[in-house]
Order: sequence, then structure tokens, then C-alpha cells
Amino acid sequence: MSFAASVLTLYPEMFPGALGLSLAGRALEAGTWSLEAIQIRDFATDRHRTVDDTPAGGGAGMVMRADVLARAIDHASPPGDERPRLLMSPRGKPLTQARVRELAAGPGVVILCGRFEGVDQRVIDARGLEEVSVGDFILSGGEPAALVLLDAVVRLLPGVMGNAVSGEEESFENGLLEHPHYTRPQEFEGRPIPDVLISGNHKKIAEWRRAEAEKLTRERRPDLLGGTPQLLVK
Repeated sequence: MSFAASVLTLYPEMFPGALGLSLAGRALEAGTWSLEAIQIRDFATDRHRTVDDTPAGGGAGMVMRADVLARAIDHASPPGDERPRLLMSPRGKPLTQARVRELAAGPGVVILCGRFEGVDQRVIDARGLEEVSVGDFILSGGEPAALVLLDAVVRLLPGVMGNAVSGEEESFENGLLEHPHYTRPQEFEGRPIPDVLISGNHKKIAEWRRAEAEKLTRERRPDLLGGTPQLLVK
């Protein structure tokens, strides 16, 4: 059975977007995974196809309605659908490579792309939505975040990457950032490839790569090593 992704959005024309190209696109054409973009407005009941309303308690912006979203979610994910229901949200749990691997091992995902000021909390609770964040920043909507999540997941599906080992030696797979990479020419603007990488000594190459990965992680992401996380600029 192929991995099935259903995306609930106000802008279905944004899909597949970049997912229709390169590895993900070839896998989509091959049927390794499927993508359904569902227009949320189709589940509104008024002639204006209204999907939002003013926030209870006052405040700026608009909030996506629980009743409309519930109908859309129930359409995409009827009883018996075992796929996790995700809501792309800046207040969600940060997406990690471990979570990406869990999703890639499953039957697929149902993704709700929020817009405006947010989504009525009642539908989040009633439909068991898992809020997921792709970073500590704000996007115009959940669609770009959904594309990021799906790209990360699809590349791990069996047969999508030409060399399965590629997915095992990347940043975050072993708790470290990835080591530097080099290729021809052997010298570029006075900068040679490190001698160890052309030595043919695979043990020393592995040791060098591990040491470089640890060094980069200490410098850039000490939180991955249990150190002090980087401060967020507000």
C-alpha cells in the first residue's frame, strides 16, 4: 500500500508544488505515494463559502471555524482511517527527524493547513489534531510547512532515494549535524580536499567524519549534545 497524504487547504493549487519534481515527483508518478489536496471552502454551508469568523473575546484577525473544518476533516479521514491528523502550527511540537521517520513508516497523513489568526481550539480537541511546527517563525499559512513536512517524509519512503544509506548518514539521524562534504576538483581556489579523504584509509575517514560532525554540532547546535540551546532572536 502506498503512503497516502491528504491536505486540507484554502489553496489546493499550491500542491503538489515542489513535491511534483525531483525524487518526490518521480515517486508520486510511480505511485509510491499519493497526494490529495482538498478545498476547505467546499465544506462551508453559506453561499459565500465562509470558513472563518471574528475571534471570541475580541482581537485582531479572523479564526477558522470549527464546524467547517470538522466536516472537511471527517471527509478526508472517515472512521477507520489510521493516518495521524496533523495541524501545521507555529505553536506545535517541533518537527524532528525521528518524527519524520515515524510518519514515513505509517500509512500516510492528513494535514490541516491553518490560515488567518488560527484554528478554533474545539476542532483541534474534538478531532485529535497533532500540532506540528517546522520552526520558530511565522508563515502566511500552513501550506509551505506542509510541503516541508511531506518532502522530509516522502524521501524516506522505500525506493525513493537511490541509495538508502544516504538517509542514514545525514544531520540528526545520529544526534549530530552532518560532516562536511568534498568532491572534485581536488583543489578549489587554493583550498584542497583534506588529505584524509583521499588516503583510502576508511577507518581514518570514518573517524575524521565523526570528529567533524561533533565539532560542527558543538559550534552550531550544542542543544543536540545536551548543551545550552541557541537563543531565539525576538
